[in-house]
Amino acid sequence: MKILVPVKRVIDYNVKPRVKADGSGVDLANVKMSMNPFDEIAIEEAIRIKEAGKAEEIIAVSIGPAKAQETLRTALAMGADRAILVETDDEVEPLAVAKILKAIADEEQPGIVMLGKQSISDDSNQTGQMLAALMGRPQGTFANTVEVEGDAVTVKREIDGGLETVKLTLPAIITTDLRLNEPRYASLPNIMKAKKKPLDTKTPGDFGVDTTARLTTTHVAEPPVRQAGEKVEDVDALVAKIKALGIA
Repeated sequence: MKILVPVKRVIDYNVKPRVKADGSGVDLANVKMSMNPFDEIAIEEAIRIKEAGKAEEIIAVSIGPAKAQETLRTALAMGADRAILVETDDEVEPLAVAKILKAIADEEQPGIVMLGKQSISDDSNQTGQMLAALMGRPQGTFANTVEVEGDAVTVKREIDGGLETVKLTLPAIITTDLRLNEPRYASLPNIMKAKKKPLDTKTPGDFGVDTTARLTTTHVAEPPVRQAGEKVEDVDALVAKIKALGIA
């Protein structure tokens, strides 16, 4: 069985994003970029499934600029076997991403497509669901636990107030949540080996997908600065403040 794992290049989660002066978007100049954390979890889970002898090959895929090769090399260093970069400088929306992934999945025929539930860049949380709809495959979103059993996979999903368990017939789509696992660090020898692993470069046109944006960003602004709190001497003073604000 093959496992296809899409990964996205995003601003590193430790970096505070800056808004461009004209408010047209987020400033990416000289900003540290890394793999989307949810996608790291997806790569880790795919590696664990392979290490358990339930998969033979892991294919990492990224859709983005040429620099996304760095993200793919990270996936290869973690344990992916080969990678595909669909190179484009366009801001690709979730539906176009899902269409490209469908075309790649049609060629590769993976048993599982495992991807992060969302990217921390736009928080769309749409690609996995759209891909499942386009391919007509069962989906297990927000995975907390994944267990492959023969021609099926059992997924415990994180839902409001608890966990839901679903059993999916393979091939299937799975999106990963934060508590699924703790991604490994790539060792130096594996980083060196990753440089020799195959990485193919394609374009959206190779898959017949139009990446023209359907959404227009009108303005981007930083959240308002949080106002400092105020200490009060006792409960009576607190009640008086609340009444003065018209809250109670």
